[in-house]
Amino acid sequence: MATAVKSLMSVPILDLKAQYVTIKEEVRAAIDSVLERQHFILGPEVRALEKEIADYCGVKHAVGVASGTDALILGLRACGIGPGDEVIVPSFTFIATADAVSALGAKPVFAEIESDTMNLDPMSIAKAITSRTKAIVPVHLYGQCVDMDPLLALAKAHGLKVVEDTAQAIGSTYKGRQAASMGDVGCISFFPSKNLGGYGDGGMVVTNSEETARRLISLRAHGSVKKYFSEEQGWNSRLDELQAAILRVKLRRLDQWNSARRAAAGHYDRLLQNNSEILIPGRNGFGEHVFHQYTVRVQQRDAVQKRLADGGVTTVVYYPTPIHLQPIYASFGGRPGDLPITESACDQALSLPMFPEITAEQIEYVCDALQQAVKA
Repeated sequence: MATAVKSLMSVPILDLKAQYVTIKEEVRAAIDSVLERQHFILGPEVRALEKEIADYCGVKHAVGVASGTDALILGLRACGIGPGDEVIVPSFTFIATADAVSALGAKPVFAEIESDTMNLDPMSIAKAITSRTKAIVPVHLYGQCVDMDPLLALAKAHGLKVVEDTAQAIGSTYKGRQAASMGDVGCISFFPSKNLGGYGDGGMVVTNSEETARRLISLRAHGSVKKYFSEEQGWNSRLDELQAAILRVKLRRLDQWNSARRAAAGHYDRLLQNNSEILIPGRNGFGEHVFHQYTVRVQQRDAVQKRLADGGVTTVVYYPTPIHLQPIYASFGGRPGDLPITESACDQALSLPMFPEITAEQIEYVCDALQQAVKA
C-alpha cells in the first residue's frame, strides 16, 4: 500500500449505479411485466417474494409490508405489544427500533452494547428486565447477528417475545441459523441502501407461527382479513408489486453480493489491523457477517471524517447520538454516562465505503487516506 495519497480519488459510501449496471435488463423486464399485468398491490410478485424470503430465511411465513419501520411496528403488535408494556432495545441503533415501540404506546428500555461488536449485550438485557417487560428487540447491527442463545434463554425464562431487527443483516447467520429466523418474528428492511434493497421503501415480517402470520396479514390491511370488514385497529402497510418484482431479481444475487462484501471486509482488515489507532470491526465468531457496514472506531472521529472528505472519501457516522439521549426521550431522564459503552461508540464509530462492487484500488485508497487522517 502506498504511504501517501498521491492523486485524488472519489470513493462513495455506496454505489448503487455500479450494481444497477449488472442487473439492468432483468430489472427492466421485471418492471415491464408488472406494468403489463396492471396489478400493483398484493399481487403475484408479492406472493412469490414472500415465499422466496421465507424459504431464504428458513421460516414458514413471510408478510410483505411498506417499510422496515412498519415491519417493526406490525411485528411488535402481532406479538401483543401495547400501551404500558416495556420493550428492551439497544440505544446504539437507528431511531426506528425504539420509535416503533413508542408508536404502540409501549416504553423502550435501553440496554448496553458489547464493546467489540457494538451489538446488544445479553448481560445488560438481564439487568433491564422488570415486571412490565414484554419483549426484547435484538438489532443485528452492521450485518452481524447478536449473540442470540443467551438472549433467547432469558426470553424463555421470563416469558418474553423476541422481535429481531434484521434491517441490516439479511443473509447473516448465527450458529447455522439465518438472521430473522430465531425470534418470534423477524423484521426486514428493503430500504435502497440495504444489502437487499428495493428502489423505494419496503419491508417484510417473517415468522414460524401461522397465527402470527394471520395477524400480520390483518394488521397490514386496516385490521381486516375480509374486505371492508375490520376486526381491529390496523395500518395501510403493503409491499407493492413493483418493489417485489425488483427485489426478486436482486434476491437471486444476495449471497453473491454478501460474499463480495466479506471479501472487501477482509481486504480492509489486512490493511488496517496493524494500526493501533484504528479499531477494526469485531467478529463474535458465531456465524457469517454480511457487512452492511464496515465500521471502524477512531479517536477524534469528526476530525478524521473531515480529512477523509477532503480527500474524496465519503464516510457516514452510524450513529452519532445514542437513543437514550435523543430529544424524543428526554422525559425518560437519560443522562450522559448511563450507557458508557454505547456513548463511546457514538463518539468513535465511522463507517467506511462498503458495497459489493468496491475495488481493491478503492479500498487501498480509503485505507491510505484513513491512516494519514488518523496520524494527522
